[in-house]
Amino acid sequence: MTDAGVPIRVRLGKSFSFEAAHFLPTFPEGHKCRRMHGHSFRVDVTVDGLVEPAVGYLIDYGDLKKLVAPVIDELDHRCLNEIPGLSNPTSELLAAWIWRRLHGRVPNLAEVVVHETCTSRCEFRG
Repeated sequence: MTDAGVPIRVRLGKSFSFEAAHFLPTFPEGHKCRRMHGHSFRVDVTVDGLVEPAVGYLIDYGDLKKLVAPVIDELDHRCLNEIPGLSNPTSELLAAWIWRRLHGRVPNLAEVVVHETCTSRCEFRG
């Protein structure tokens, strides 16, 4: 919010984590990712919009958590390959899958980032 009472545009994000196993069936024979393995995934969900001066915030972080938690629960401590729509759960396809689950549920959804490791991520913007 500005002193003049003019709305401002912000990008607001919250991080979520889950543990899961997967294997990537389209990788070449002998590739380590073709074998079953697990990750501590991190998912960043970003919303983008105008903050109205009378309100002063875009979305309450607690409300964002409530909207995203059911999707994270679908993934946590699972074999991702067994989840409908994730038979080949690459970071790219996982990010798009999460987006589809959140689109229409999370107002002003702007981006989903899946961190498969602490150095590898995929950004999806719908």
